[in-house]
Amino acid sequence: MATEIAARLEAELARAAFVDPHSHIDPHAPAARSLSDILGYHYYTELVHSAGVPRNSIEGAGLSAEARVANIVAGLGALTNTIQYAWLMEIARDLFGFTADHLTSSNWHDLERRVRERTATPGWADSVLRSSRMEAVFLTNDFDDPLEGFDTATYVPCLRVDELVFHLGKPGVLERLATSSGVGVTDIASLHAGLAATAQRFVRRGARAAAISLPPDFRPQRVEPGVAGRAFEDIRRHGTQASAESRGVMAADLFWTVAECCDEQRIPFDLMIGVRRSIYSCGVYQGQDLLDGRLSLAEYAPLFNAFPRVAFPVSVLSQPLNHELVSYAWIFPNVYPFGHWWYANTPSSIERDLEQRIEAVPRTKLLGYYSDMYKLEFGYPKFAMYRRVLAKVLAGRFVEERGWSEEQALSLGLDLLVNNTRRVFYSAGEPAADS
Repeated sequence: MATEIAARLEAELARAAFVDPHSHIDPHAPAARSLSDILGYHYYTELVHSAGVPRNSIEGAGLSAEARVANIVAGLGALTNTIQYAWLMEIARDLFGFTADHLTSSNWHDLERRVRERTATPGWADSVLRSSRMEAVFLTNDFDDPLEGFDTATYVPCLRVDELVFHLGKPGVLERLATSSGVGVTDIASLHAGLAATAQRFVRRGARAAAISLPPDFRPQRVEPGVAGRAFEDIRRHGTQASAESRGVMAADLFWTVAECCDEQRIPFDLMIGVRRSIYSCGVYQGQDLLDGRLSLAEYAPLFNAFPRVAFPVSVLSQPLNHELVSYAWIFPNVYPFGHWWYANTPSSIERDLEQRIEAVPRTKLLGYYSDMYKLEFGYPKFAMYRRVLAKVLAGRFVEERGWSEEQALSLGLDLLVNNTRRVFYSAGEPAADS
């Protein structure tokens, strides 16, 4: 019975157009152009490497695109149990008309030909958006991105601040900020002014959020101006050789300043919390980072308290931290559980985390899913996966257990998939929560 209900709910959810509130799409080249673009997604490179394909066979110097694809395909046999492989085959079948049951060394040239032919047709990217039911896709933009040459209503800018917050001392970063903001950065006050000008420029160009990925040992805190000023001078003079203390002070100060900018501009501040970088130093590109559970959201309570008007969509990676996120969203009006991120982006993890959220957090605060994709084609299977899990939870927990009608369950599902994203990210100029 629940299976039949879930199938009907999934079919109805699949009819709804939605906004993808977080991706890594390049708006100037949003769709794949080759099979290498698809198999180059870090999920495949890191998984085949984990299964035994040498790193230099995936990203070695002088490796041709054809050789790289052949090497990755040769390792796919070990991945047929994974959801990532299921995404690949769903893309191959539904978007490119590939008919084989599996992608192998003997047939990948057929898929390569299909990808090149179809992606070369005019309007391919728009057709993928339509097939996936995506009305708009949020981007991940560097602070000095000119934000020109693309439709910002379809490809929505998002100010990513990791480089400014954590790598201000790297060569060229301060100069880039001065050039892009139009503010000469000479002291802590002008640094803050440059960041504020950057946020203003992004909002004028249609940005709907700022975002940052945060390591588990980061602690948000307000920094006294004198302390921040001394840290800035150390970084100005010594760059990446500045003291660890100065770098930590500067990161805390700039993070807090970004939150102030979000408050002023009335845009959400997306927090992706808990990744420790370069755990596996021999891993492939983007296949070196892992979650770290030695963290509590209690460290972020001062931030949530200090900025009651700022919406904080929060993504976490571990199951214990998801439970903590549920409790914070339970009582903080400005904390929103946000998607199912990275290592939590599998059906079993989504179902577990979703059940905790949907039973405890107000329905208007559940930001169901985002793709985190690098090419548009991946929005198709990823959102299909999420709809399947969402329909299953709605059918079991609400229709069967609570006696809800299917119409009531569908309404809840549409809040998670469609309505809440539009309300939270498209309400610039209005408070995120009562103070």
